[in-house]
Amino acid sequence: MTGLARSPQERSTRLRYAYNTNGLAHHRLDDALSMLADSGYAGVALTLDVVHLDPFAPDAFARAERVRTRCDELGLDVVVETGARFLLDPRVKHEPTFVTADAEGRARRLAYLRLACDLAEVLRAEAVSFWPGVPGRGVDLEQAWRWATDGMRALVDSHGGRSYALAVEPEPGMLVNNCDDWLRLRDAVPGLTLALDTGHCLVDDAWAPEKAVEAFAPELGTVAVEGMRRGVHDHLPLDEGDLDLPAVLQALVDVDYRKLVTLELSRDSHRAHEMVPRSMATLVAAGG
Repeated sequence: MTGLARSPQERSTRLRYAYNTNGLAHHRLDDALSMLADSGYAGVALTLDVVHLDPFAPDAFARAERVRTRCDELGLDVVVETGARFLLDPRVKHEPTFVTADAEGRARRLAYLRLACDLAEVLRAEAVSFWPGVPGRGVDLEQAWRWATDGMRALVDSHGGRSYALAVEPEPGMLVNNCDDWLRLRDAVPGLTLALDTGHCLVDDAWAPEKAVEAFAPELGTVAVEGMRRGVHDHLPLDEGDLDLPAVLQALVDVDYRKLVTLELSRDSHRAHEMVPRSMATLVAAGG
C-alpha cells in the first residue's frame, strides 16, 4: 500500500495528525514518511537532526527539496522542530541556547534557528517550533529573560511574517515553563505564536490542556499531544497517562483548529513500527 494524498474536503472535516521524526530515529526518512502516510497521518513533524535532515550538511537545501517532493507525493504537510539533543554541541544536550551565558553560544543558536527557518521555507512548513532553553547555574533569571527576548526579537525581525508560524514551546524546566510564561514572552516579542504541547500542561498545572486550547486558540502555531502523567515530564503513548485525549481533541475541533496536531514519542524509536499505527488507532478511537 502506498500513501495517498487527501482531498481538501477530507482535510477540512477532521483533525490532521503528524508524527515527530525524533520518534523514528531508527528509520530512514523516506521509509518513515511512507509509514506515516500509510497509517493515515496528514503530516510529519520533522526534527532537524543528524539522523534525518541534518541542517548543517552541505546538501541540506537539496535534501529539503527532495523531502518536500516526497511529502507532496504522499500527501504530507510539515512542521519543523528544532529540539535535537546534540546538534550544536555533541557533549552537552540542547546547548547552546538563547539563555546560555556565553554570547557566542547565543549567537550560534540564533544562526541555527535562522537556518531552520530557511529550510522550513523550502519544506513549505506550517510552523517552526523552538524554545529559549534552560538557564545555567548562577544565571540571573531576569538576565536570562533579556537574553531570550533579544534573541527572539532578532529571529522575528529576520524571519517573521513568512508563510510559516514562529512558535515557541513552553517546556517544563525551561525559562518558558508554561503558558503563563509564554504570555510574558508574547507581550515582549510580538510576532510569536504558541507551540502548545498539551501533555506539558499536566506537568505544570497552570492550565488544563483543553482549557489551554480554548484560551489560546487564536495564537496557536502548532499543537502536540501525547500521554503524560500529572507532574512527571515523560512522553508516553497516547493510551497511557492522565491526558484526557477526547477532551483535548474536542476542544481543537470546537475552536476550528486546522493545522497539524503532532505526536512526540522520542523515547519509543525502537518500537516505532508499532507506535505509529497504534497512535493513529488511539486518536481515531478518541474521536479524532
